[in-house]
This record gives sequence, C-alpha cells and structure tokens, in this order.
Amino acid sequence: MKLKKIRNVAIIAHVDHGKTTMVDMLFKQTGTFRENQHVEERLMDSMDLEKERGITIMAKNGSCVYNDYLINIVDTPGHADFGGEVERVLNMADGAVFLVDAAEGPMPQSYFVLKKAVARNIPVIVVVNKIDKPAARCDWAIDQVFDLLVTLNAPDHILDFPVLYASAKQGFAKHKLEDADIDMNPLFDTIIERVPHPKGSPDEPLQLLVSTLSYSSFLGRLAIGKLTSGKIKINQNVAIAKGMEDMAPRQGRITKIYKFKANKQEEATEAEVGEIIAIAGIEDIRVGETITDIANPKPLPFIPVDPPTISMNFLPNDSPFAGKEGEFVTSRHLKERLQREILSDVALNVEELTTSSGYKVSGRGELHLSILIEKMRREGYEFQVSRPNVIFKEVDGKKMEPFEELTIDVGEESMGTIIESLGIRKGQLLEMSQENGLARLKYKIPTRGILGYLSEFMTQSKGLGVMNSVFLEYAPFSGEIKTRKNGVLISCENCTTVAYALDNLQERGKLFMGAGVTVYEGQIIGECSREDDMTVNPAKSKKLTNMRASGSDDAVMLIPATQLSLEQCMAFITDQELVELTPKAIRLRKINLKENDRKRGVRN
Repeated sequence: MKLKKIRNVAIIAHVDHGKTTMVDMLFKQTGTFRENQHVEERLMDSMDLEKERGITIMAKNGSCVYNDYLINIVDTPGHADFGGEVERVLNMADGAVFLVDAAEGPMPQSYFVLKKAVARNIPVIVVVNKIDKPAARCDWAIDQVFDLLVTLNAPDHILDFPVLYASAKQGFAKHKLEDADIDMNPLFDTIIERVPHPKGSPDEPLQLLVSTLSYSSFLGRLAIGKLTSGKIKINQNVAIAKGMEDMAPRQGRITKIYKFKANKQEEATEAEVGEIIAIAGIEDIRVGETITDIANPKPLPFIPVDPPTISMNFLPNDSPFAGKEGEFVTSRHLKERLQREILSDVALNVEELTTSSGYKVSGRGELHLSILIEKMRREGYEFQVSRPNVIFKEVDGKKMEPFEELTIDVGEESMGTIIESLGIRKGQLLEMSQENGLARLKYKIPTRGILGYLSEFMTQSKGLGVMNSVFLEYAPFSGEIKTRKNGVLISCENCTTVAYALDNLQERGKLFMGAGVTVYEGQIIGECSREDDMTVNPAKSKKLTNMRASGSDDAVMLIPATQLSLEQCMAFITDQELVELTPKAIRLRKINLKENDRKRGVRN
C-alpha cells in the first residue's frame, strides 16, 4: 500500500453522541461485509460491559477501503475516566473526526477529548450528528464547537475546520443541510482531502510506538501501534526500548503480523510505514515502548498520561462466605490479575498495602475503577473493596485535592433541590442559563463531592436530568463533606432472612434484601432511618401459640427491597465498611464483623 493512499483517523466525541454507530455505517457502506452477512449493531463494542452500558471503554482499531484508499479508523472512548486510552491512541492518528450531537452540542467530555487532539496539533473534521432529531440546532452546535476550540487555543488551521451534517443511524452525511440524504461518501471524501497521509520513509530504521495491547489465548500479548518509520517482516529480530531513557534496549523476534480489516485482524507477512498493525512474539512488551531496528535503535518519546485522581483498596475476601462462590480468591490471584491490567491500562496504578494484605488501586474516576471491578467479578474473582478516596497532594505546605467541572442539564422545577444538594457537597456555581423550561448549571466541585451523587441526582431530577463532569485542577482542600446522613442495619448473626422479621425491620429503615437470603454476622442488610447504626436480627420468627388475637395474623406485606448497583454500593459505604464482590453477589459489610469489636474500634 502506497503511503499517499493511507489515512489514519480517530473518531472522538462525548459519550452517546454516535461514534460507534458511525463506524458501523462506514464499514457497511464500503462493502466490507457480504450482503447476506449478519452484522451486529455497535460492531466495535466487543466487551459485554460496552454492549450493556452503551459506552466505549477500550479504544478499537478497524479499517476499510474507499476508492483505493486504506482508511484506518480508531474508535475512542468518550468518557474522561478512560482518557488514558484517548491519549495513547491519538498518537496513531493523523487526523480526527469530531462528532457532536446536533441538539446537545459539545459536552464536558467533548472538551477533554478535543483538548488531546489540539495538543497533538492534528486537523479536525467536525460532524454534526443526529440532525434528524426534532430538537436539532446545527448552527448553534457549530458555534459552540468553534468557541470551544478558541478556548483551547487551537491554531488557525484547526479553527478552519470543515463541517458535515450526518445521521449515523440512517447512514448519510452531507456538506450542506439542504443536500439530499444519500450515503457516507461526503465524509470519506473529506477525510481523504483534509487528513494528511502518514509521514515517514520505508528506507529509514524501523520505529513503532506501542499504543495499546490486546491478548490472544494462542499467541499471548499483541502490541498495536502505527509504523512511523521503516518496514517490518515476520521472523525479523528487533530491539525494544522505552522512551529516550539510557537503558540498553532488549531484543525480540516478530512471530506474527496482523493488519486490520473492519473490526477483525488479518495475518500478513510484512508491513510498511504508515500502517496500523498488531505484532505477536514479544511476551514482555508494554504500552509506551518502541519496537525499533536492532542495528540502529531509535526509540520514540514516551507519551505522558494524566495522573489518577481516585484510589480504592482491593483486599482478599475474609468474610464467612469466602471461597464459596469465586474461582480466584487468594491475594496472589488478585496481584496477578491487577498486574495484568496495568500492562494494557496505563492510567491505572497498583501499589501493595503495607498495613494489611491487599493492593491500593488508583484510577481516573469512579467509572474507571467500577468497570475494572465488574470485569474481575465476571472473570470469577472474589475480593473486597474499600470506599473510593480522592488522591490528595501537598503543594507549598497546603493540602490540595482534585476539583471537577460539573455540567448539569435539568428541568427548571428540579433546580432548587439540586442547587441545595451541591451546596452541601461544596460545589461553587460558575454559570447558570435557562431556556425553554430547561436549565444548564456549571459547577466547580471537589471530586469527593460528586462521588456517588449520580443516583441521588437521578431521583432529584425524576430521571430526566443529564450530569457530566471532567477533571479541572488541583485546588486547596475545601473541608469535610458528609454525604451519608443515616446509619445502617447490621445482621447480628449468621442466618437466613425471614419475612416476619423483615416486616418489623422495614419500619426501622430501607431494606437491601428480601426474605430467604443467607446473611452473616456483620453484613449490612439495609439503611437505618436514624443517624446511628442498628444491630438487628433478620431471622426472628413468630412464636407459635394457641392464642389468637384480632389483627395479629395478618399476612406479611414486604416493601420491595432496594437493589443497589455496584456504583451505588461504592458510593454508599463509609471508611468502616467494605463491598464484598463475588461472581454471584455483591454484599455490603462492616470491616469489624462482631458488634463488640465495632464498639471498641478494634479489629480481630
């Protein structure tokens, strides 16, 4: 493939603005699939969690051929918690297609991904997507994108961006709103015209910066990146170096080379500069390392990644139910799995705890860590996690904490309650605008203040509000924030819950489980209606006597139990509590299971 016939482009956007649907349509319209071939929706979302949540978590590579041009497409995550993925994969792209919703305009996460593209100084093509929405306001959305790029100090060649109007779902793009709705060809033509072909020469020494990793059960670790110089062949001996460090490069041999076709990998014997490929054979390869010429090693600079802002402790399960539901239960299993994760996720940090058996895992945000936890749980791991804590810094003797810019779109009738809640959480209102019964609120708020706020926000806005946040800066500590006002109901013994006991307990608070559930001493079974914790007996049964009284034999009427999601559990617990995770259940518990130990504040 000639260098001038290659285009490497990343598709970036806010969550749910249509990136993955757009990629699907680009593949379908270039004849990548047979007419009778079954093609799944959101083809690039390969993980179960991505399909369930409707978000992209890991960056994916794909390609299609249009008019003899090979177009390599990188589908990037839209959520700032997975920004580590965006920063790395943009290194493979020579241009970016920025999708923006015609009704919503650029959102906070759009700011984040666009900032990374501007920092790389790559051309941006703006696509106003979902123009078939009744509330679409295309001119306003374009003005907002321009203002956003000006805010990011984008150079003139990026500010002079081409604009297309599209509906990824219906499969068309066009240069003007009045043009006919035909196909995606205008977008392909714009990519070929505005995105430069890759730079480099096939005669120079080999250089390939590893941007992401994938795994094969047969071949082990696969390194994915763009060839920025030279060429590569199967069975070639190469050097592996990390950044510009003075360490001597180690040696390796290429056993397989794969090129991308649609979302699949096809085996190849060689590849040249400009192509995005996957390589097998180097077992200990890491993200950020350069595969280079063994005779003339020229490593590329390492890509810096924004530091993590939130940490949690991952601990081996020591509850009475330990080892009953999971396949991998020991501290060693936990360590091996976390070490494997940090090889592919450079935004994640893992440190061994000094005070107890377990690991401190630091990431970009609540969603970043909860996705890791859910992946491990589904793989058969059994473990416990502590409450998420923000990572503080000390600057000139002052305690600093991370702040986020929070944007809320909500109906005017819900504004008062939300403003009051965010005030308690130390939020500072920056902007407020109202239009057609809707309000947009912009806050500067400590990361601690929005941990676990989403479920409360959905209740306050009656499920109609939209809330987005993005990391802003480290600023002075803003004081204590108490988000949970109530105590919890704690089981006093190992037992199975009984409907009669729960009927009496539901007057004391909100229950998290129904009848017939096996629980253990120290497990949290509900939220108390008072500030203090209450130890209760959920297995108390009715005494059987011959005496009968009017009204005493009424049928037990239980209020349906509140089922907490993983994110809600993480947000609910305090520093004295843990979330127990197994492939079959998510449980809440006290660190000290015995009541006497909790009173003394001493762990057994």
